[in-house]
Amino acid sequence: MSNDPDVPRFRVRPPVGWINDPNGPFRWRDRYHLFYQHNPDAPVHANVHWGHASSADLAHWKHHPIALTPTPGGPDEAGCWSGCVIDDAGTPTAVYTGVDRTHTGLGTICLARAANPDDERLTEWKPLPTPVVPGPPPGLDVVMFRDPFVFHYSDRRWALVGAGHADGTPSVLLYDCDDLTDWRFAGVLLDGKDPVALGVFGDKSVGWECPHLYRTAGGDHVLLVSLWDGDPCSTGYLTGRLQAYGRRALSFAPRAGGRLDQGRDFYAPAVLQEPDRALLWGWSWEARPQEETHRAGWAGVLTAPRVVDIHPDGSLRVSPAPELDLLRPAEPFVTAPGRVPLPHTYDLTVTACEPTTVSLLRGAAGRELTVRADPASGTVVLDRSAWPRTGREGSAPITVHVPKGPELALRLLVDGSLLELFVAERAMVTERVYRRPGDIAELVVDGPGARVTGWAPDPRRHG
Repeated sequence: MSNDPDVPRFRVRPPVGWINDPNGPFRWRDRYHLFYQHNPDAPVHANVHWGHASSADLAHWKHHPIALTPTPGGPDEAGCWSGCVIDDAGTPTAVYTGVDRTHTGLGTICLARAANPDDERLTEWKPLPTPVVPGPPPGLDVVMFRDPFVFHYSDRRWALVGAGHADGTPSVLLYDCDDLTDWRFAGVLLDGKDPVALGVFGDKSVGWECPHLYRTAGGDHVLLVSLWDGDPCSTGYLTGRLQAYGRRALSFAPRAGGRLDQGRDFYAPAVLQEPDRALLWGWSWEARPQEETHRAGWAGVLTAPRVVDIHPDGSLRVSPAPELDLLRPAEPFVTAPGRVPLPHTYDLTVTACEPTTVSLLRGAAGRELTVRADPASGTVVLDRSAWPRTGREGSAPITVHVPKGPELALRLLVDGSLLELFVAERAMVTERVYRRPGDIAELVVDGPGARVTGWAPDPRRHG
């Protein structure tokens, strides 16, 4: 196991090189499969392949050989970019963005099929030589076209594709792909001029990347998009109603929405729709100087799996997947407020009854990384300002607002430099925090009546 204090040990990431978008979360023969954008040669965003890991329980992951590799002279020779994986009549099939050497920012939609569907590990894939969609539909001045996501609705198969137009309008394009080798453009599902989307996201993004859709327990749908304004920016969601018009068209009418993750180090989420829930993973990028990343030899990590739904008011409902409890040892390392050393990786629950401060890290100058929770005002503040991060959003404290109540429940999953905070099943905050020489990782919980329990995950534990 690595001695690098910043390395996440329990989340999906390749041993070396670069990782970004999660791709194609998929369940096959009782195993979960998770693919991801990957440069195996260097911790930089180039030479994009599809990496691959799988798990029987969402907690313990096994790495497999690279699934997709750019084909010299092929439609993906400049990269196998984001997409999804679906079951096409019994054959797992990757639907992905292929980019060739002559592209001008526009992708094609390519397919690759599992060489042996009977292999539960799905370790070999065969790309089709010709894209099923050679580029964006004519007449819409599309200048960004990528990231297909295939889903079923009204007994038919459809696909979303992320897009941006020459006038600066972002959109999600809709395709009918009931026959996966014969796609028909079915219109613009939604664009940035929609009043609900404009009110939620503003008008700064020029493209919507990685569109995903999940079905809620109440029958609504949630559209997820990653906001692109020339660089990756943030993520958002819109809750609404999906409606079919015969077998030829769909509409999506949003009614509410918001920022998907309140943190600054989360992007390109992907969802897996299961019969009784939807699971979500995101990419957490590095937030440290490039020279440090090069020295480390790795960059990026995928988040823990999260169960997503909505509350009755249309706002996000989110919590860590319950399977993560399989990593908890039999005995917690803390069961009451006090001063306790923190391990490299921990799973911490705190319930605040009054204003409560949770300190997680103390620097040599005495400043602390804290989470402050106040149930009466419905606020949670993550203050990591003494641990600066790179990136245009800076390192200022993050304030999360939730409904007021007598108690406020927090859960913290910290794995090396990856910090994931969950607030009252209503908000998630993903940040990267890098420990420095002289930092002391120590838990101090200060608040009347506060309850706390913490576990140090055990990689050998399988429930």
